[in-house]
Amino acid sequence: MIGKDIILALSMRSVRLHFLRSVLAALGIVIGVVAIASIGMMGANMTLSVTEELSDMANKLTVTPYTGGGGGMMMGGGGGRVVVGSGSSSDDDDDVIDDDQFRDIERIVAKYGTAYTVRSESDRIEVGSETGRATIYGLDADIMREILTVEEGEYPKSTTSVVVGPTLAERLGLKIGSKIEIGDPDEGSTTTVRVVGILEERGMSMDLSTDMAIIGSDKLFTGIYGGEGEYDQVNVVVNDLNEIDTVKTAIEDGLNRKEDEVTVQDSSRMMESITSTLSTMTTFVMAIAGISLLVAAVSIFNVMMMSVNERVREIGILRSIGTQRTEILRMFIYEATILGLVGAVIGAVASLIIGYVVVLGMVGTAEYFFAPGSIVYVPMAMAVGAAICIVTGVYPAWRASNLDPIEALRAE
Repeated sequence: MIGKDIILALSMRSVRLHFLRSVLAALGIVIGVVAIASIGMMGANMTLSVTEELSDMANKLTVTPYTGGGGGMMMGGGGGRVVVGSGSSSDDDDDVIDDDQFRDIERIVAKYGTAYTVRSESDRIEVGSETGRATIYGLDADIMREILTVEEGEYPKSTTSVVVGPTLAERLGLKIGSKIEIGDPDEGSTTTVRVVGILEERGMSMDLSTDMAIIGSDKLFTGIYGGEGEYDQVNVVVNDLNEIDTVKTAIEDGLNRKEDEVTVQDSSRMMESITSTLSTMTTFVMAIAGISLLVAAVSIFNVMMMSVNERVREIGILRSIGTQRTEILRMFIYEATILGLVGAVIGAVASLIIGYVVVLGMVGTAEYFFAPGSIVYVPMAMAVGAAICIVTGVYPAWRASNLDPIEALRAE
């Protein structure tokens, strides 16, 4: 019987004697580990980034008019929010929230938080020779100061002044004092406003998408589009996150008592949907990347079978001096394990480097790269790679251990 240390030494000797072949086999494992770990970390970082951004909206609701289809989910930058609206799909004039409905909402949420109205319209704008479209918001002056942050300039103080989102400002070259013409001159009168402030970037949001928008006072909005006492949506900010469901139910019960008038959207549901979608996409792409490990498995299997065929006589000699079948089996399993572990370790180191670059390039930030939910993909990919090597080496090892000793000694 040969000792375990000698069996391991024989396995390592075989790897060294066929070094180039072994390296190429291990390289497949390296590529597979890097692919799975990098894609997994990218998906995890994307999910963590989106979740962090959306979690700021978790205490808010958005209320929009009921249109017969359950309403739509609005995107913006903030926390959890409920949207309430009124009306029906059969009458466009009812597709707004009126003052009476807004007062009902205010009354319902008074002990839970605050509610404010939002008017919005997509319209043509012109800045010098540049033309385009942007969302025009009308907000109460006090609410504007409370929910929006001006990065440069000040808040509007008149009906002819506005603040603009940073993306719109960059795209059209807007600065403090720039003039914007709102409306299509071919369809009627236009309104000229002056930029007095540029907002801080908000990113993804359910309540207000301000990065590509123009925000002015309620009076400015109604002066351009009319609709006094009518609102496109009502946003509700709840003081206690645990009361979100209570507030949502209270609004729905209060306004939809006789018929459906409003739709209430909870951003936390959207956050769950987005993270679930990202997780599914990441798993799918990782599965595709896993194909590289299948290719590596075929390569390992081929290397092990070649090793068995080349060492038939050696196996016969070992069996003739008393080596047990289990020891022959273990010798080839060790060889497959060595290839798997070396490939997995190198792949792990490479995946940290390549994964960081991928995450930084695709997500735009590596803030969550070393978070447990992200870095866990490295040991996971290592384990999968090493396991595939060991499993792939089982049959060649079994075949070697079951060779007839006499027939093996006769081999050339």
